[in-house]
This record gives sequence, structure tokens and C-alpha cells, in this order.
Amino acid sequence: MKLRPLFWKIYPFYILIIIISLILTSILALREMRRIYLNEVTIALENQALLIKDFIGPVMTDSMSINLDQRCKQLGQSTKIRITIVNADGTVLGDSNEDPATMENHGGRPEIRSAYDGQTGVSTRYSSTLRTSMMYVAIPVSIEGELVGVVRTSMPISAINDDLESFYGNVIIGGLIIMVIAALVGSLIFRRFTRPIRELQKGAEQFARGELMSKLPVADTEEIAALALSMNRMAEQLDNRIRTIIEQRNEREAILSSMSEGVLAIDNQEKIVSFNRAAADFLNLDIKASTGKPIREVARIADLHELIELTSGSNERVEMEIILPGQNPRYLQAHGSVLSDASGNGIGILLVFNDITRIKKLENIRREFVANVSHELKTPITSIIGSAETLVDDEAGKTENSKKFLSMIIKNADRLNSLVDDLLSLARLESETDMAGVKLTACNIAAIMESAIEACHHISSSKGIKTAFSVDKTVIAKVNRIHLEQAVINLIDNAVKYSESGTTISISAGIINNELVISVEDHGCGIESRHLPHLFERFYRVDKGRSREIGGTGLGLAIVKHVALAHNGRVTVDSVPGKGSIFRIHLPLR
Repeated sequence: MKLRPLFWKIYPFYILIIIISLILTSILALREMRRIYLNEVTIALENQALLIKDFIGPVMTDSMSINLDQRCKQLGQSTKIRITIVNADGTVLGDSNEDPATMENHGGRPEIRSAYDGQTGVSTRYSSTLRTSMMYVAIPVSIEGELVGVVRTSMPISAINDDLESFYGNVIIGGLIIMVIAALVGSLIFRRFTRPIRELQKGAEQFARGELMSKLPVADTEEIAALALSMNRMAEQLDNRIRTIIEQRNEREAILSSMSEGVLAIDNQEKIVSFNRAAADFLNLDIKASTGKPIREVARIADLHELIELTSGSNERVEMEIILPGQNPRYLQAHGSVLSDASGNGIGILLVFNDITRIKKLENIRREFVANVSHELKTPITSIIGSAETLVDDEAGKTENSKKFLSMIIKNADRLNSLVDDLLSLARLESETDMAGVKLTACNIAAIMESAIEACHHISSSKGIKTAFSVDKTVIAKVNRIHLEQAVINLIDNAVKYSESGTTISISAGIINNELVISVEDHGCGIESRHLPHLFERFYRVDKGRSREIGGTGLGLAIVKHVALAHNGRVTVDSVPGKGSIFRIHLPLR
């Protein structure tokens, strides 16, 4: 659509209104003027006829004494109008322009008939005698109440038209002059009116260029002044808001730049929106070159793309570990969450990276240390146990004190041996999980559970505790048989240790909400709720004295938790003091 200035959208209509108004006014004025002028001519002709009537009327019957025709011609020359005298029977007695003898009877003329009826006759028509249009006015002449004739005055319409045309010309010229003056004055007025609007336009363009400190001039027109003031206030508010936004952006950039954690934001099309220097260092990205590009083009890291897919398909926060390959691999703890706008609609993904390479190295060193120390401790512990058992079996020189101390040595050496075995199991689990993952195979869960229950049978039977087994024998799942059996054994062993004699331990396994859920329920002393979040920590004991008394190492539940994590699962516990506890292993189906 072609744009036009406001002046040319209004001014032509203004001129058109003036022209139409002048034309209509002129037409009405000319028509009224013509009517008035003809009325004045009619009155003038009538007055002339009345004067002639008074002059000629008394002698109309005495035609022999006064020559009426001669008098008509004399009066016609002095008045410049045509005068006709007609008697009662329509015979023309005199005419200022023609010979009455050659003129036909005028008794049938419209104006004459009206005069015969005692009225003033007025008619405008074509004259066959003069061969031109004429205006006729006829008045009756009566003597002593008797009609004796008619005096008629007339004037050519051409003469009237000439006078009117002169008037028309003056009106047209005057109208054109008025129109020109109105157009010039209108142009000045409209230009004066549009000048403040043009200034507003220039000011708005300055605002659009970011020059918000400039002020628009306030015109003397109320509406335009109000608009200018509103725009000035708007510019001031925008300037304050933009300054605030810039300050907040600078602060945010300063905070992000100084963070050791990497922060990366992408939109719904997986294009990079923003990231800080730490994220650029982790992912080997160029800040200027990478912004706005798809993340898959600039960062070819499989774990990163997997994290993005998991986050985009979840409404909850996603956490996973990312390994950056290279000569010196780096380990990142990554958190992903969906970015939402004010309406709650997802607009992208926010990723936060934390470098845990040093922690990983320390963990590896710790695991190697624990494994090495555990292996080194196995031999002397075995020797101590063997020597003590030999001394117990040797009856020579044995006293009560020696028996007591030898029993203590054997008991603590066995406990130390169990502790070393658990530490080795934990180290092996962590090593398998971190290196290549635990190997999983399709196994019958019922068989694993039966094997674990059988392994704990001698412990439970020695305390007089029964086991109730409820497992669907058709359930097949991908698990590591050895590790899962060890986890179930630890749960059963833990339940036996903290249950009273004569009670029953319930063991079950089944599919719930697309998970394999293994639960072990006891009816022992139960656990207070404040201890539940820490139960699966290493060496955590609810009752330290009792735990040592019953021979626990403090690592059994920690091993259960690591087995579940190795299967990408989790552990839960529900417990009521005095009523018992339910421990569960949740493993996702694969």
C-alpha cells in the first residue's frame, strides 16, 4: 500500500468540499437571483403598464381624436420597452414596435385573457411577430367599471438574460477568487497543523534510534501537546527501564563469567541462546561464533545430547554425569531443567555443568587405596584367625583367661574380616560402575531370591525367625545376578539381626509401575524417621552399641544402595518404631 503524507490525505477533500459548497451555493444563489430579477422586471413592466393606463385609458374610446398607435411608439422610445394597446375584442389599437393593422387579433394571448378577467396577466413565451422570446405583463383598462381594453408591456428575454449572464460571470469570477483564497488559506492552516505532527514523527524516529534523552517540542494544540507529553514520559520510562535492563544484564554476565560452574541455555530448536565462559571452556566453544547455532553442530558430545533429550522429555530436573573424551578425560556433573516463560510454556533448556574431574581422581585414588589396603589386610587377618583357632584347639597350658582372650581375638578378627570383605565388595562395585558399567543379563528373579533366602537360612533358623516368600516365578529382568543376590542377602541379614525370635520376615518381588520392586519386611524394633535419610550411608548406625553387639559392619545397606545405583535404580525404606521396617530395591525394566 502506497503511503501518502497526512496533508495530501486531508487537503484534497478540503478543496473538494469548498468547490462543491461554492457550486451548490452559486446554483442556489443564481436561481434565486434569476427569480428575484424576473420578479423585479415583472413589477417594473407592471408599473410601466399602470402609468401608460393612466395616460391612455381615458381616451381609448376616442380613437379618432388621439392616435393611440403614435402614442405607443413615442412611449416605447422613451421607456425602451414594447407597449401594446388592445381593445375589448382583442383588436390591436397600437404597438410601439409594429403596425397594428398587420397584427393579428390578440384576444387569445394568455396575458390578455387574464387581463380580460380583471387580473394582471404575466406570460413568458415566444413572439411570432418579433421572432424572439418575450416577457409580457398585461393589465385591464376599465371606464366606469366597464372593460374597454388592455395595456400590455413587454421586454425581450434576451435582454434579461444578458443582464443575468453578466451577473453570472461576476458570481463565477468571485467564486473562483474565493476558492483560490480558501485553498491558500487552507494550505497554510493544514501545513501549520501537520508541522507538529512531523516534529512528533522526527522525535519518534529519534526514540526508535535509541535517543531517548531527547525531548519532543510541546505544541499549542491541546491534543498534540498531550500526545507529545505522553511520548516524552514514555521515552523517559523506556530509558530508565533499558538502563535497568542493561545494568541487570551486565550484573548477570559478570556473575556468570565469574562462576566456576558452566551455564548453557538453548531454545526449543536446540539453538544456543547464551552460555558463560566456564561452559565455553568445558565444551570447547567460541562464545561469538557459537551463539545462535544448533548445539549438535558445535558440540559433538554424545552424553550432552542425551542429557538434552532427557531434559526436554521431562518436567523434572535431570541429573547425569558427562565424560568429555580426550587424552585427559574430564568429568562433568550436569543438571538439566526446562526453561518456562511467564505463562508456563517451555521456551528452552538450561544446563549447568560442574567439573568433578578432581573429585573423580580422588575417588579413584580412595578406591584403589581401600582395595589395596583391604587386600593387604586379608593375609594378616587370616593368619591371626588361624593362629588363634590353633591356640584354642591346643589344650596345653590353657587357662580361663587365655580362653577368654583367644575368643575375643577370633571374634574381632572375624568381624574385621567381614569388614574387609564388604570394603572389597564396595570397591569392586564402584570400579565396575565407573569403568564400563555392571554387566546385565536376563535372569529369573525368583531363582535369585530363593538363592539369597537359602544363603541366609542358617542365620534365620538359628534365631528362630521364619521367612515368608512371595515372588512371581515368571518375572524375568535384566540384572547382574551376583550383585543383586548379594543385595538381597544383605537386606535379609539386616532384617534377621534386628528382629526378635519367633517373628516372620516377608520377602516379595514383582512389577509395579514398570519397575522391578524387591522388598524385605521385618517386624523388629523399627527406626525413627530422623534416621531414615542416612540409613544407606557408609558406617551409619542407628544404635552404635547394639550394632557392634550383633556384629554389623555398617556397610551392608551401603552395598545395597550401590547395587541399585549400578542398575540405574534406587532404594527406599519405610519404618515405624516398635512395628518394623520395609526395605525396597527399585530397578527399572530394560
